[in-house]
Amino acid sequence: MDGNFTENDISRVVEADRAHIWHHLSQHKPYETTDPRIIVEGKGMKVWDQKGKEHLDAVSGGVWTVNVGYGRERIANAVRDQLVKLNYFAGSAGSIPGAMFAEKLIEKMPGLSRVYYCNSGSEANEKAFKMVRQIAHKRYGGKKHKVLYRDRDYHGTTISALSAGGQDERNAQYGPFTPGFIRVPHCLEYRAFEQEGAPVENYGVWAADQIEEVILAEGPDTVGGLCLEPVTAGGGVITPPDGYWQRVQEICKKYDILLHIDEVVCGVGRTGRWFGYQHYGVEPDMVTMAKGVASGYAAIACLVTNEKVFDLFKDDATDPMNYFRDISTFGGCTAGPTAGIENMAIIEEEGLLDNTVAQGDYMVGKLEELADKYACIGQVRGKGLFIGAELVEDRETRKPVAENLVQAVVGDCMQQGVIIGATNRSLPGKNNTLCFSPALIATKDDIDHICDAVEGALGRVFE
Repeated sequence: MDGNFTENDISRVVEADRAHIWHHLSQHKPYETTDPRIIVEGKGMKVWDQKGKEHLDAVSGGVWTVNVGYGRERIANAVRDQLVKLNYFAGSAGSIPGAMFAEKLIEKMPGLSRVYYCNSGSEANEKAFKMVRQIAHKRYGGKKHKVLYRDRDYHGTTISALSAGGQDERNAQYGPFTPGFIRVPHCLEYRAFEQEGAPVENYGVWAADQIEEVILAEGPDTVGGLCLEPVTAGGGVITPPDGYWQRVQEICKKYDILLHIDEVVCGVGRTGRWFGYQHYGVEPDMVTMAKGVASGYAAIACLVTNEKVFDLFKDDATDPMNYFRDISTFGGCTAGPTAGIENMAIIEEEGLLDNTVAQGDYMVGKLEELADKYACIGQVRGKGLFIGAELVEDRETRKPVAENLVQAVVGDCMQQGVIIGATNRSLPGKNNTLCFSPALIATKDDIDHICDAVEGALGRVFE
């Protein structure tokens, strides 16, 4: 791994990319005069681009995915061996890696029991929404069909996932949306002053009570599901306030509402536990996951349910409509669960959950030290190696800094060879949070490197 590539080696690839690739989340006009960035190689925490420039990746593949780092031959070899033996069969039948990974996963999720395989987080969330809808028709004459979602949360890119998306910029220009999705308020205590009636004390319980207010307004007999991220990701890395999740659980039980927790970002170690919800003592009915399940070594997503939900789809075997009439073609691929088995084993054997807690605490401390030096850092927040730093013009008013300044910090870090993230095309006027999600293998030296780059960038951008 030397990161050395010659112009002759890569020029054809660059031109093919420029001519044919539609990059995600990108304005392509600049590529007419500048080269698109191509990531050529990765090892551990580092990646190299087509010019041979080395970068420390503080966002795990750009979108919170490569939890165990790059270059894991163990995972690649296991996937290769499985593909030769059996690469695919539709999910109407089982496979050895599918069964074994499901067993291993369920061991980490007490109270849950069934795994539905698919191939993306958006798709996993769609499956959960469809289950809520089908249950509404099976048991409630179709009436209890509404799904509540939270302001600032994000659940995917399909139209129904966007219908459950609390990020107005990300949703813009994609309507009309699927009916029956109802927004509830966010729980960002740092911006509680923007919410009418928010108290100084016991904000977490109050924020959860706002969900109950929406339920009562809609009619409890019309609401079938509540979909929330355990820690909001792209909406600003929002950790829930004290008392919030316990009250949410009470509300769901009170009104017979299925609690669906979206762990697409937080799942499989990112927060220092196997799943983010496990920090808060809640018992979900459905959990969705994707990114970190196989650390990006294969495409895989899962919807996991408890037995209560599963039993609702087999209570009358004589009814030809009485099962979950759904399919995910690539949910039948064996590469995903094979990679998932090895990914989970690496996390266990290398003690990466404990490392995530330790390095996450260290990184929060380092960023808070920067906050002592730079008034533009309004708040540092996060859980494990899932951390945000909200940038503001003024700490008293908490007015967000201009988005171009946030992007300037990201760009400066990139020039230094450190890749960080920021809220992007999510919240009108509030894309002002720097986002950090280094791989769970991060060391103190890695964290120092990241924070040093941020310090240098802040000094230049906000001088």
